[in-house]
Amino acid sequence: MMPHSRQPLALLLFCLLSFAAACGGAASHNAGNDASENPDDDENNDNTADDDDDASPLACWDEPGDSATSAGMTPRQAPAYYVAQSLKYFATLDSDADPRNIPNYSELVARWEWPPWLKLTGLGDRAMVVIDLLLRLYPTTIPEHDCEAFPVQPFGRCHVVFHYQDTPCAIYEEFTFNDQGQMTFIEAWSDIPGLLPTTDPNDYWAEGAGVHRLSTKIPGLGGADGLINLDSACMQQAADQDADVADFLKRAKSPIRSWIEQFLISGKDMMQLGCK
Repeated sequence: MMPHSRQPLALLLFCLLSFAAACGGAASHNAGNDASENPDDDENNDNTADDDDDASPLACWDEPGDSATSAGMTPRQAPAYYVAQSLKYFATLDSDADPRNIPNYSELVARWEWPPWLKLTGLGDRAMVVIDLLLRLYPTTIPEHDCEAFPVQPFGRCHVVFHYQDTPCAIYEEFTFNDQGQMTFIEAWSDIPGLLPTTDPNDYWAEGAGVHRLSTKIPGLGGADGLINLDSACMQQAADQDADVADFLKRAKSPIRSWIEQFLISGKDMMQLGCK
């Protein structure tokens, strides 16, 4: 998660440098994706997710390759592996942890942090490593972890508490993996009623009906390699049908611009709204 916004200019420079250095490399894996500006990019900039969880599944989601979603995958690693990888992710954000302790990222790993956070905050393994190394410069510790592995995606799920200097911030985070055990998608919510992926206060691990998550709707994450193809036909079909996928696709094709826009919308208030 992004640290306290008392220093917004520094954070903006940090992430701009990281995106400029690395996100372009991730985008280059998708033919025709030049991260060009779209005249419709200013739409859907509100901070609430559309309640379209019950949209009908697309036929292409069951096809192999860059069409399949992660919903039908089965674990290929031991449960302890998914817990260990999830904990490694938090070590990359902890100023006191070994910075060399990096998860097994897929080359096109993506990170999505739901409002009041900044939505797409990482795209590609290089971007993820650089961004998180820079964010460690802001004193952050993560002393509280509760992580479990699951037999369905997301295979890794954690409740944690970040401490940004004197400010605690409870976060719920989920991790999707490919067949090789690489982390392909990271999705985070504030661990606050009304901001979690479920409205059921007893559904601690978001396992029940009506859970609102993005990871199981992104075509490509269900392939053996879990690589997202922003230009696939199924990705466009999913975006046409699902507002969350459309928002992800728009931001992934123009990550620098979309991050700046979301920062200007949410950066000032995100700690106040997103932390207990």
